[in-house]
Amino acid sequence: MSLWIARDAMDDAPTPEFLVISDNGSVLDRFNDEKNWVELYLTRPIPMGKSRQLTQLIGLMSDVHSNWAYKQLEAAVDGIIDFKLDEGSDPAQNLVRVRSLRKVGFDGQWHRLKVTENSEVTLEK
Repeated sequence: MSLWIARDAMDDAPTPEFLVISDNGSVLDRFNDEKNWVELYLTRPIPMGKSRQLTQLIGLMSDVHSNWAYKQLEAAVDGIIDFKLDEGSDPAQNLVRVRSLRKVGFDGQWHRLKVTENSEVTLEK
């Protein structure tokens, strides 16, 4: 992956208004040393997204990596959105919040997500 990014993807023309979603970047930790995959993200996908003006959502699992890994990655991105499942309520609730967002005001409170029968997700009002 890193060779393809370095050789091809970094040289492509910018593709604005393009959304990239990686639902579980934590899987790289399974096959790579933590320092190596963190450095990969810091030197390839994150800068590539910024230079190409992409919107990227890179998902990482909580409580899987070291504190160092989270701090390195969080410092390199423009915003952090947290999702969690509150199993303490009946029925369980899906929640979302913006933890940080550069250069933009935001509401950092937890908000309930409503998932419809056809899997459409909206904020509950």
